[in-house]
Amino acid sequence: MHTKTLKQLSLLLHEKKISAEELAQLYLARIGQSDLNAFLHVDQELTLQQARAADLRLAQNDSTPLTGVPIAHKDIFVTRGWRATAGSKMLENYTSPFDASVVEHFNNAGMVTLGKLNCDEFAMGSSNENSHFGPVKNPWDKTAIPGGSSGGSAAAVAARLTPAATATDTGGSIRQPASLCGVTGIKPTYGSVSRFGMIAFASSLDQAGPIAQTAEDCALLLNAMTGFDPRDSTSLERKKEDFSAGLEQDLKGLRIGIPREYFSSGLSADVEQAVRAALQEYEKLGATLVDISLPKTELSIPVYYVIAPAEASSNLSRFDGVRYGHRAADYKDLADMYKKSRAEGFGEEVKRRILVGAYVLSHGYYDAYYLQAQKIRRLIAQDFQNALTGPDRKCDVIMGPVSPTVAWDLGAKADDPVANYLADIYTLSTSLAGLPGMSIPCGFGQGEKNARRPVGLQIIGNYYEEARLLNVAHQYQRVTDWHLRSPE
Repeated sequence: MHTKTLKQLSLLLHEKKISAEELAQLYLARIGQSDLNAFLHVDQELTLQQARAADLRLAQNDSTPLTGVPIAHKDIFVTRGWRATAGSKMLENYTSPFDASVVEHFNNAGMVTLGKLNCDEFAMGSSNENSHFGPVKNPWDKTAIPGGSSGGSAAAVAARLTPAATATDTGGSIRQPASLCGVTGIKPTYGSVSRFGMIAFASSLDQAGPIAQTAEDCALLLNAMTGFDPRDSTSLERKKEDFSAGLEQDLKGLRIGIPREYFSSGLSADVEQAVRAALQEYEKLGATLVDISLPKTELSIPVYYVIAPAEASSNLSRFDGVRYGHRAADYKDLADMYKKSRAEGFGEEVKRRILVGAYVLSHGYYDAYYLQAQKIRRLIAQDFQNALTGPDRKCDVIMGPVSPTVAWDLGAKADDPVANYLADIYTLSTSLAGLPGMSIPCGFGQGEKNARRPVGLQIIGNYYEEARLLNVAHQYQRVTDWHLRSPE
């Protein structure tokens, strides 16, 4: 039962072949036996209470396609009843009095929460090794990282501990862990999903999205997640869309842009081989490959690591030991309390980014760093528009690798933060531009120990074209089975 997709589970629930309570108990048992460190907080009583309520809705025919289906939430979303730690010591014991907008939407749809998922502290990281509660293990190879910051979400779905999970993407944190764990994840257009109740990292970049086994599952989840929220000033006012409606359209005539910058010397041979094979499948489906250029790609790393830390330094200033969060036990005065509480409550990577952010925003450096980064950000976005829009439109979607390599070993880059940053080279520019992007499984590569580790194919579209991306992904998944494979 645990190997079934979200869509299959939905059908079984609505046909009364299994109850929501039975399904929840099955997944809770699997979570209890797992040693991946993917879950931070499980409350069986709360979960079963939601499951019984879902069964009642199903019995009364007052249900949605998601009613009774289990889900788990990245611990960056506040949740009433469950802890909301953001993977940090600072919020280790924090319980929110309200639900994030995303959680609220899924609760209204009747989904059953299994618990909260591990993540890099305040979503800062590419490997899920920065969590205060320890790293998550990749279910395909427990000596490998699962990717970050949504490593707990991707690992839990890959290990079939939950059929679906929420995640967030600031610079690739849905797509990269989805790729390294062999599952499907989509980052929608910036502003499509409300950030209300999502613990902030970088406000102009943070975007929530789903991780599941298939594109079809992600479409169902996006149907519930998206929508205008007056509580979020960056929320887009758009007509509600059914992302499942166009999944079956064929791909004849689809033009796929292949950025030459994504296939440079930094890309490992095993990842390139898997991605090239996937592109050949698309040609069989009737698509045409078009050579394009995204010349500012290499600038996305320095731009991102100026803008994101700048916004983080501002957002994290609220954690001062006064209103909520960790407070030092011993201090002399208010200033001393601030210093000690933050020194004790924040991890090394978070401190590093706060310091960088404060530096680039400081007097005398704002114009030289932050302002210049914002100007280049606009140029990066324009590169995509040159390819995807206008009279000279070259392609309908863009494809390439998600990560330059398969998942690396736990601890392999622990002493070199820059090496971690470089792993985001293919995902950062999409986030800086605010475009939708997704990762789908497309094969396996060889890790350093010759262990099979998943490879993801990245699909990028123009603003508000999530439905097209999901259609393109779904058609590929109809003729391949990478997305159905699971670790032993």
